[in-house]
Parts: sequence; structure tokens; C-alpha cells
Amino acid sequence: MISIITEYSFVLIAAGFALIAGLLLLSNKPKWNDYLAFGVIAGGLVVAWVTLHPRQTLLMDDAKEVQAMIGAGKPVLLEFQSPY
Repeated sequence: MISIITEYSFVLIAAGFALIAGLLLLSNKPKWNDYLAFGVIAGGLVVAWVTLHPRQTLLMDDAKEVQAMIGAGKPVLLEFQSPY
């Protein structure tokens, strides 16, 4: 089944918000504060993406191995723990 929401849905949603904000803020003779507001919105979206985007971790190979074990039909015991 294809999921509509993926780890990159944020990019599409942010682009939509930026487009809508750009159309609303920069229509009808924009002034300097309209450009500033649009810059703050775009900057906030970039900061949110840098902070929240998915990253490759050291445990990704282990996760793929566990997914293969789960799909094999054998019982699998998972233990979740924090590295700190």
C-alpha cells in the first residue's frame, strides 16, 4: 500500500505554505515589511527542515535486518532503548 504521508511530506506542505504566503503577502503593491514577513516565513521553513529532516543513522542497517526478520514469519523480540 502506498502511503500518502511520508518522511518528505513536510517539503510539499512547506512549499504549499510558502506559495500561499508569497501570493498573499506579495500581492497588491508590497512594501518592505511584506518582503521581510515573507523572508521570515521562508527562513522559518528552512530552519524547520534543517532541524526535522530525516537523517541516516548508524542503526539503519540493523533496522533493515530486523525488518527482514519480521517478514520471515519467525517471532522477533524487539528491545527499545535510548543511547544516553
